[in-house]
Amino acid sequence: MTRLTLRIDFDKARQLGPGKVRLLELIGEHGSITAASRLMDMSYRRAWSLIVSLNKTFAEPVVVARTGGAGGGSAELTAKGQEVVRCYRAIEANALAAAAGDLDALQRSLAQRGKGEADD
Repeated sequence: MTRLTLRIDFDKARQLGPGKVRLLELIGEHGSITAASRLMDMSYRRAWSLIVSLNKTFAEPVVVARTGGAGGGSAELTAKGQEVVRCYRAIEANALAAAAGDLDALQRSLAQRGKGEADD
């Protein structure tokens, strides 16, 4: 199935794409970096690194983490984090709608796949 994947490059060092946005969504849903990272099959260290990067990318933090006691810590998507997710998903939906006809044309023009060919 043909799909459109969107990555926004703010500059050479700062990007926003589907993985970071999904991480933010899962943190918002579960209130936990650990839970979000597990659901994405990602190490906690990698998730934390992405959050630090996102918090440095925007003028305001997108995630606030709180250390915890016996029950563990928590994480919360800030209002800025919610706005980042909303904007990204809106841009993604608009791009998909604008490109739908061309994506269909490209899909129809693909060569037939032979047996044993792997997905890329």
